[in-house]
Amino acid sequence: MKEIKHTAIANLQPVSVIGLGMMGTAIAQTFLKEGHPTTVWNRTPGKAEALVMQGAKLANTVNEAIAASPIVVICVLDYGAVDDILEGAGEILAGRAIVNLTNGTPAQGRRTAAWVTERGADYLDGGIMAVPQMIGTSGALVLYSGSEKVFQAYQPMLKGLGAVNDLGEDPGLASLYDLVLLSAMYGMFGGFFQATAMIRSEQIQAEAFTELVVPWLQAMSASLPLMAQAVDAGEHRTNVSSLSINQTGFVNFIEVCQEQGISTELMTPIQGLITGSEKLSLVRKRKHLKKIPKA
Repeated sequence: MKEIKHTAIANLQPVSVIGLGMMGTAIAQTFLKEGHPTTVWNRTPGKAEALVMQGAKLANTVNEAIAASPIVVICVLDYGAVDDILEGAGEILAGRAIVNLTNGTPAQGRRTAAWVTERGADYLDGGIMAVPQMIGTSGALVLYSGSEKVFQAYQPMLKGLGAVNDLGEDPGLASLYDLVLLSAMYGMFGGFFQATAMIRSEQIQAEAFTELVVPWLQAMSASLPLMAQAVDAGEHRTNVSSLSINQTGFVNFIEVCQEQGISTELMTPIQGLITGSEKLSLVRKRKHLKKIPKA
Protein backbone atom coordinates (compact mmCIF):
# COMPACT_ATOMS: atom_id res chain seq x y z
CA MET A 1 0.00 0.00 0.00
CA LYS A 2 1.26 3.46 -0.88
CA GLU A 3 2.44 5.40 2.15
CA ILE A 4 0.54 8.56 2.92
CA LYS A 5 2.97 11.34 3.74
CA HIS A 6 1.87 13.66 6.52
CA THR A 7 3.04 17.07 5.32
CA ALA A 8 0.89 19.97 6.41
CA ILE A 9 0.10 22.60 3.78
CA ALA A 10 -1.79 25.52 5.27
CA ASN A 11 -5.41 25.81 4.05
CA LEU A 12 -4.99 22.92 1.54
CA GLN A 13 -4.68 19.71 3.55
CA PRO A 14 -7.89 17.64 3.24
CA VAL A 15 -9.44 16.34 6.43
CA SER A 16 -12.26 13.97 7.33
CA VAL A 17 -14.46 14.60 10.37
CA ILE A 18 -16.38 11.66 11.80
CA GLY A 19 -19.13 12.49 14.27
CA LEU A 20 -21.38 15.50 13.80
CA GLY A 21 -22.76 16.24 17.21
CA MET A 22 -22.46 19.81 18.43
CA MET A 23 -18.69 19.55 18.89
CA GLY A 24 -18.00 17.58 15.72
CA THR A 25 -20.06 20.06 13.70
CA ALA A 26 -18.14 22.99 15.18
CA ILE A 27 -14.84 21.27 14.30
CA ALA A 28 -15.93 20.62 10.70
CA GLN A 29 -17.20 24.20 10.31
CA THR A 30 -13.87 25.54 11.52
CA PHE A 31 -11.91 23.41 9.06
CA LEU A 32 -14.15 24.65 6.24
CA LYS A 33 -13.65 28.26 7.26
CA GLU A 34 -9.89 27.66 7.31
CA GLY A 35 -10.05 26.44 3.72
CA HIS A 36 -9.52 22.71 4.22
CA PRO A 37 -11.35 20.32 1.87
CA THR A 38 -13.54 18.61 4.44
CA THR A 39 -15.31 15.26 4.21
CA VAL A 40 -17.88 14.47 6.88
CA TRP A 41 -19.79 11.42 8.06
CA ASN A 42 -22.34 10.80 10.77
CA ARG A 43 -24.56 7.86 11.62
CA THR A 44 -27.50 10.21 11.10
CA PRO A 45 -26.84 11.74 7.64
CA GLY A 46 -29.30 14.60 8.21
CA LYS A 47 -26.84 16.27 10.58
CA ALA A 48 -24.50 16.93 7.65
CA GLU A 49 -26.91 19.00 5.56
CA ALA A 50 -25.82 22.40 6.87
CA LEU A 51 -22.15 21.47 6.47
CA VAL A 52 -22.70 20.30 2.89
CA MET A 53 -24.25 23.68 2.13
CA GLN A 54 -21.05 25.25 3.49
CA GLY A 55 -18.89 23.18 1.16
CA ALA A 56 -18.31 19.88 2.96
CA LYS A 57 -18.47 16.56 1.11
CA LEU A 58 -20.77 13.99 2.66
CA ALA A 59 -19.37 10.45 2.65
CA ASN A 60 -21.90 7.66 2.18
CA THR A 61 -20.04 5.35 4.57
CA VAL A 62 -17.56 5.77 7.39
CA ASN A 63 -14.95 3.90 5.37
CA GLU A 64 -15.44 6.31 2.49
CA ALA A 65 -14.84 9.18 4.91
CA ILE A 66 -11.65 7.62 6.25
CA ALA A 67 -10.34 6.92 2.74
CA ALA A 68 -10.98 10.51 1.63
CA SER A 69 -8.23 12.18 3.68
CA PRO A 70 -4.77 11.58 5.14
CA ILE A 71 -5.99 12.87 8.51
CA VAL A 72 -9.19 11.69 10.17
CA VAL A 73 -10.63 13.56 13.16
CA ILE A 74 -13.06 11.55 15.28
CA CYS A 75 -15.36 13.22 17.80
CA VAL A 76 -18.16 10.94 18.94
CA LEU A 77 -20.03 10.12 22.14
CA ASP A 78 -17.64 7.60 23.67
CA TYR A 79 -14.89 5.08 22.97
CA GLY A 80 -17.44 2.37 22.27
CA ALA A 81 -18.47 4.36 19.21
CA VAL A 82 -14.79 4.95 18.34
CA ASP A 83 -14.16 1.19 18.46
CA ASP A 84 -17.11 0.49 16.16
CA ILE A 85 -15.83 3.05 13.64
CA LEU A 86 -12.22 1.88 13.61
CA GLU A 87 -12.87 -1.86 13.71
CA GLY A 88 -14.90 -1.63 10.52
CA ALA A 89 -12.20 0.31 8.68
CA GLY A 90 -9.62 -2.47 8.42
CA GLU A 91 -6.81 -1.87 5.94
CA ILE A 92 -8.11 1.60 5.06
CA LEU A 93 -6.50 2.93 8.24
CA ALA A 94 -2.95 2.13 7.12
CA GLY A 95 -0.79 5.21 6.59
CA ARG A 96 -3.35 7.66 7.93
CA ALA A 97 -3.30 9.98 10.91
CA ILE A 98 -6.12 9.31 13.36
CA VAL A 99 -6.85 12.22 15.71
CA ASN A 100 -9.36 11.16 18.33
CA LEU A 101 -11.01 14.04 20.21
CA THR A 102 -13.55 11.83 21.99
CA ASN A 103 -13.73 12.17 25.77
CA GLY A 104 -12.44 9.06 27.53
CA THR A 105 -9.95 7.63 30.01
CA PRO A 106 -6.15 7.25 29.79
CA ALA A 107 -6.53 3.47 29.53
CA GLN A 108 -8.93 3.82 26.61
CA GLY A 109 -6.59 6.23 24.84
CA ARG A 110 -3.60 3.92 25.23
CA ARG A 111 -5.54 0.86 24.15
CA THR A 112 -6.90 2.61 21.06
CA ALA A 113 -3.45 3.96 20.18
CA ALA A 114 -1.98 0.44 20.31
CA TRP A 115 -4.81 -0.96 18.20
CA VAL A 116 -4.50 1.78 15.57
CA THR A 117 -0.71 1.54 15.44
CA GLU A 118 -0.87 -2.23 14.88
CA ARG A 119 -2.85 -1.51 11.73
CA GLY A 120 -0.28 0.84 10.28
CA ALA A 121 -1.82 4.19 11.24
CA ASP A 122 -0.56 6.94 13.52
CA TYR A 123 -2.64 7.95 16.54
CA LEU A 124 -3.00 11.28 18.31
CA ASP A 125 -5.38 11.59 21.25
CA GLY A 126 -6.96 14.89 22.22
CA GLY A 127 -8.95 16.54 24.97
CA ILE A 128 -11.07 19.57 24.11
CA MET A 129 -11.18 22.23 26.82
CA ALA A 130 -13.97 24.29 25.29
CA VAL A 131 -17.66 24.27 24.47
CA PRO A 132 -18.62 24.00 20.78
CA GLN A 133 -19.20 27.74 20.43
CA MET A 134 -15.57 28.39 21.41
CA ILE A 135 -14.00 26.19 18.72
CA GLY A 136 -11.93 28.29 16.33
CA THR A 137 -11.51 31.12 18.83
CA SER A 138 -8.61 32.17 21.05
CA GLY A 139 -10.53 30.93 24.10
CA ALA A 140 -10.43 27.28 23.03
CA LEU A 141 -7.70 24.91 24.20
CA VAL A 142 -7.10 21.40 22.88
CA LEU A 143 -4.70 19.04 24.65
CA TYR A 144 -2.87 16.45 22.54
CA SER A 145 -0.76 13.39 23.28
CA GLY A 146 0.43 10.50 21.19
CA SER A 147 2.19 10.52 17.82
CA GLU A 148 4.67 13.38 17.71
CA LYS A 149 4.86 12.94 13.94
CA VAL A 150 1.17 13.62 13.54
CA PHE A 151 1.21 16.55 15.94
CA GLN A 152 4.10 18.26 14.17
CA ALA A 153 2.76 17.59 10.67
CA TYR A 154 -0.75 18.83 11.36
CA GLN A 155 -0.09 21.45 14.00
CA PRO A 156 -1.01 24.38 11.70
CA MET A 157 -4.36 22.71 10.98
CA LEU A 158 -4.99 21.82 14.63
CA LYS A 159 -4.22 25.37 15.73
CA GLY A 160 -7.22 26.45 13.72
CA LEU A 161 -9.44 24.76 16.32
CA GLY A 162 -7.84 26.65 19.22
CA ALA A 163 -4.65 26.87 21.24
CA VAL A 164 -2.74 23.58 21.34
CA ASN A 165 -0.81 21.93 24.17
CA ASP A 166 1.41 18.96 23.32
CA LEU A 167 1.66 16.67 26.37
CA GLY A 168 4.10 14.21 24.82
CA GLU A 169 3.97 10.77 23.26
CA ASP A 170 1.97 8.94 25.93
CA PRO A 171 -1.50 8.71 24.28
CA GLY A 172 -3.18 8.48 27.68
CA LEU A 173 -2.10 11.90 28.96
CA ALA A 174 -4.53 14.01 26.93
CA SER A 175 -7.47 12.12 28.43
CA LEU A 176 -5.99 12.34 31.91
CA TYR A 177 -5.42 16.10 31.73
CA ASP A 178 -8.87 16.56 30.21
CA LEU A 179 -10.54 14.79 33.13
CA VAL A 180 -8.30 16.50 35.68
CA LEU A 181 -9.23 19.96 34.41
CA LEU A 182 -12.90 19.01 34.20
CA SER A 183 -12.75 17.74 37.80
CA ALA A 184 -11.59 21.17 38.94
CA MET A 185 -14.31 22.80 36.85
CA TYR A 186 -17.12 20.61 38.17
CA GLY A 187 -15.96 21.20 41.73
CA MET A 188 -16.13 24.95 41.16
CA PHE A 189 -19.54 24.78 39.49
CA GLY A 190 -20.90 22.51 42.22
CA GLY A 191 -19.80 24.95 44.90
CA PHE A 192 -21.23 27.87 42.94
CA PHE A 193 -24.68 26.30 42.55
CA GLN A 194 -24.73 25.33 46.24
CA ALA A 195 -23.94 28.96 47.04
CA THR A 196 -26.65 30.28 44.72
CA ALA A 197 -29.20 28.00 46.38
CA MET A 198 -28.17 29.39 49.75
CA ILE A 199 -28.35 33.03 48.65
CA ARG A 200 -31.66 32.60 46.82
CA SER A 201 -33.21 31.09 49.96
CA GLU A 202 -33.34 34.70 51.19
CA GLN A 203 -34.84 35.99 47.89
CA ILE A 204 -31.52 37.49 46.79
CA GLN A 205 -30.87 37.22 43.04
CA ALA A 206 -28.02 34.93 42.01
CA GLU A 207 -26.90 37.42 39.36
CA ALA A 208 -26.25 40.08 41.98
CA PHE A 209 -24.33 37.54 44.06
CA THR A 210 -21.88 36.87 41.21
CA GLU A 211 -20.45 40.37 41.61
CA LEU A 212 -18.94 39.11 44.86
CA VAL A 213 -18.22 35.49 44.04
CA VAL A 214 -16.20 36.04 40.86
CA PRO A 215 -13.43 38.17 42.43
CA TRP A 216 -13.51 35.96 45.54
CA LEU A 217 -12.84 32.80 43.51
CA GLN A 218 -10.14 34.58 41.53
CA ALA A 219 -8.42 35.60 44.76
CA MET A 220 -8.63 32.05 46.14
CA SER A 221 -7.29 30.60 42.87
CA ALA A 222 -4.06 32.51 43.45
CA SER A 223 -3.27 30.07 46.29
CA LEU A 224 -3.43 26.97 44.08
CA PRO A 225 0.30 26.94 43.16
CA LEU A 226 1.25 26.96 46.86
CA MET A 227 -1.24 24.17 47.57
CA ALA A 228 0.24 22.16 44.70
CA GLN A 229 3.73 22.61 46.14
CA ALA A 230 2.49 21.35 49.51
CA VAL A 231 0.92 18.28 47.89
CA ASP A 232 4.11 17.45 45.98
CA ALA A 233 6.23 17.91 49.08
CA GLY A 234 3.83 16.05 51.39
CA GLU A 235 4.07 18.98 53.78
CA HIS A 236 0.70 20.35 54.89
CA ARG A 237 1.47 22.44 57.94
CA THR A 238 -0.10 25.86 57.68
CA ASN A 239 -0.29 29.21 59.45
CA VAL A 240 -3.50 30.09 57.61
CA SER A 241 -6.33 27.77 58.61
CA SER A 242 -5.94 24.41 60.32
CA LEU A 243 -8.11 21.33 59.83
CA SER A 244 -9.57 21.70 63.31
CA ILE A 245 -10.71 25.25 62.57
CA ASN A 246 -12.31 24.15 59.30
CA GLN A 247 -13.91 21.18 61.02
CA THR A 248 -15.57 23.49 63.53
CA GLY A 249 -16.58 26.05 60.94
CA PHE A 250 -18.01 23.49 58.53
CA VAL A 251 -20.79 22.70 60.97
CA ASN A 252 -22.24 26.09 60.09
CA PHE A 253 -22.49 25.15 56.40
CA ILE A 254 -24.56 22.10 57.25
CA GLU A 255 -26.76 23.92 59.77
CA VAL A 256 -27.55 26.89 57.52
CA CYS A 257 -28.52 24.57 54.65
CA GLN A 258 -30.83 22.64 56.94
CA GLU A 259 -32.33 25.85 58.35
CA GLN A 260 -32.89 27.28 54.85
CA GLY A 261 -34.36 24.05 53.50
CA ILE A 262 -31.44 23.32 51.15
CA SER A 263 -29.95 19.90 50.47
CA THR A 264 -26.65 19.12 52.19
CA GLU A 265 -25.75 16.25 49.83
CA LEU A 266 -22.86 18.23 48.33
CA MET A 267 -21.44 19.60 51.57
CA THR A 268 -21.79 16.54 53.83
CA PRO A 269 -19.13 14.44 52.02
CA ILE A 270 -16.71 17.38 52.19
CA GLN A 271 -17.38 17.67 55.90
CA GLY A 272 -16.67 13.95 56.24
CA LEU A 273 -13.32 14.33 54.47
CA ILE A 274 -12.30 17.20 56.74
CA THR A 275 -13.36 15.31 59.87
CA GLY A 276 -11.59 12.15 58.75
CA SER A 277 -8.42 14.05 57.90
CA GLU A 278 -8.43 15.78 61.29
CA LYS A 279 -8.78 12.44 63.10
CA LEU A 280 -5.93 11.00 61.04
CA SER A 281 -3.81 14.03 61.84
CA LEU A 282 -4.42 13.57 65.57
CA VAL A 283 -3.46 9.88 65.37
CA ARG A 284 -0.21 10.77 63.63
CA LYS A 285 0.56 13.43 66.25
CA ARG A 286 0.02 10.94 69.06
CA LYS A 287 2.33 8.40 67.40
CA HIS A 288 4.96 11.08 66.94
CA LEU A 289 4.74 12.14 70.60
CA LYS A 290 5.15 8.54 71.77
CA LYS A 291 8.43 8.31 69.85
CA ILE A 292 9.88 11.38 71.57
CA PRO A 293 12.06 10.19 74.52
CA LYS A 294 11.08 11.55 77.90
CA ALA A 295 13.53 13.92 79.63
